[in-house]
Amino acid sequence: MTTTVAAAQPSTATATDQVAVTPAAQAAAQAVAAPAERLIVGYKSGAAEATSNSAASADAETKGKEAGENLDFTRRLGTGAALVGLGDRLGTKDVADVIAQYRADPQVAYAVPDRLNTPQADPNDTEYTKQWDLYEAKAGMNVPGAWSTSTGSGVTVAVIDTGYVAHSDVAANIVAGYDFISDTAVSVDGDGRDSNPADPGDYYAANECGSGIPASDSSWHGTHVAGTIAAVTGNNKGIAGIAYGAKISPLRVLGKCGGYDSDIIDAITWASGGTVSGVPANANVAKVINMSLGGSGACTSATQSAITAAVNRGTTVVVAAGNDNDNAAGYSPASCNNVITVAATGRTGSRASYSNYGSIVDISAPGGDMSTATANGIYSTLNSGTKTPSSESYAYYQGTSMATPHIVGLVVLMKSANSSLTPAQIETAIKNNARALPGTCSGGCGAGLADATKTVQAVASGGATGGTTFSNTTALSIPDNGSAVESSIAVGGRIGNAPSTLQVGVDITHTYRGDLVIDLVAPDGSTYRLKSSSTSDSADNVNTTYTVDASGETANGTWKLRVQDVAASDTGKLNSWKLTL
Repeated sequence: MTTTVAAAQPSTATATDQVAVTPAAQAAAQAVAAPAERLIVGYKSGAAEATSNSAASADAETKGKEAGENLDFTRRLGTGAALVGLGDRLGTKDVADVIAQYRADPQVAYAVPDRLNTPQADPNDTEYTKQWDLYEAKAGMNVPGAWSTSTGSGVTVAVIDTGYVAHSDVAANIVAGYDFISDTAVSVDGDGRDSNPADPGDYYAANECGSGIPASDSSWHGTHVAGTIAAVTGNNKGIAGIAYGAKISPLRVLGKCGGYDSDIIDAITWASGGTVSGVPANANVAKVINMSLGGSGACTSATQSAITAAVNRGTTVVVAAGNDNDNAAGYSPASCNNVITVAATGRTGSRASYSNYGSIVDISAPGGDMSTATANGIYSTLNSGTKTPSSESYAYYQGTSMATPHIVGLVVLMKSANSSLTPAQIETAIKNNARALPGTCSGGCGAGLADATKTVQAVASGGATGGTTFSNTTALSIPDNGSAVESSIAVGGRIGNAPSTLQVGVDITHTYRGDLVIDLVAPDGSTYRLKSSSTSDSADNVNTTYTVDASGETANGTWKLRVQDVAASDTGKLNSWKLTL
């Protein structure tokens, strides 16, 4: 590729020269213009206007005549720039016209509106100081800085959980949902499916949910999740929601002793705009689904089918990694493809002691760790009733269930800032803009700790995916219980090393994917384990994106994906793979 650079030429323009405004200058001016009373104009070194107030004043008068406005030189700033008054407060178009006149002048280095700044105070919500997970520098998710770009308006979230118990700090952001629990022994509310997702409580007695299982009070779990995502903010009460401009559609699938896959599958389908027999059409289709739930066993084809269909409709699905201090590959929906699987971190930034881990985890977020102090948990909306609803309250909880709504809130902010984002672009952007865990993680915690401000700013400015994608779409058979096979991608035209968040997208068709071992091989022969074999991962296929810290590798060169089937009876093929760097 040949790049042409235009050299700067000496200018002979004077303060009284007329300046022709080019389309490029006009477009650039429109990009920065806003209603304003003043401009800040910087002149290039050597221009008379850079040091002479009279020359700057004469230039303002000339530029004003050309733009049809009354401009006047006001004063010189400490940087040497000129402050130029615009007379009456001008609208965006008029300001753009004046800026274009200045920017078309080769003697001008820059011309920008003199913007009015306001104090950026914390929300006035009375319990906000307890929400370390939003704002603390060490292990918070850096949420407040994102609010100047997006608050989540225009986006609906389906919280597939225990339903919702009335709470005044969330109520304004609740829209219609549905009760999908079909088994009355689980529903507790005396009936099957209906349009009322109210949470009647999910308490149970000792041994009622299985021999040896102790009694439990009602959790009001769905309401705690909903508050983290979209509690009303700035109302001088309670907590602040991460995406407080969003709407929550509560879908009830969990009751006494839990909930069935069949109900969850229908909730996923309906939430994303699909049709469920016997259930009215959804008037509040969700662009984001929160599933702070799970069970043991790898993702089934039935659940995967529902998730894939939802993602294909444009809905991003975010799920909890699980709370068993175990490999998330053995749990569902954590191990499903096309989801964002979330591990939990504590207040120190380390993986929470209970959080699941592994290569299937995509990202980490604050989930709290109350083993050291209750205040190190996640504070959100709740109810004081031990069995049935009583008065509204707030409480600290911990879990990957609490980490998941943090990522959901971030997804909502992103989708509100850039509605064209696909679920795949959203996942990539979250990973690419994560920061390294400030603490430790054994077993794999994904791309790091999510950073809301950095991610939202990136997608709002068009940097959704970042980097360049290189791919190999030639299918390659994987021998059953045989030798490893390799597929190559030649990377060129990059500068320096690969990123610390190198994205490796893999599409493999294979029954019982636990048989597979997958490695990324760098140009110098270094290997990075993407997936280990697992006797407990019985699900089919691998269709996911791995994140690799390849910052020690030169970007250019031949990269390889090495795949080996290490057990008998199941076969498959590598359909394609890609690198984004």
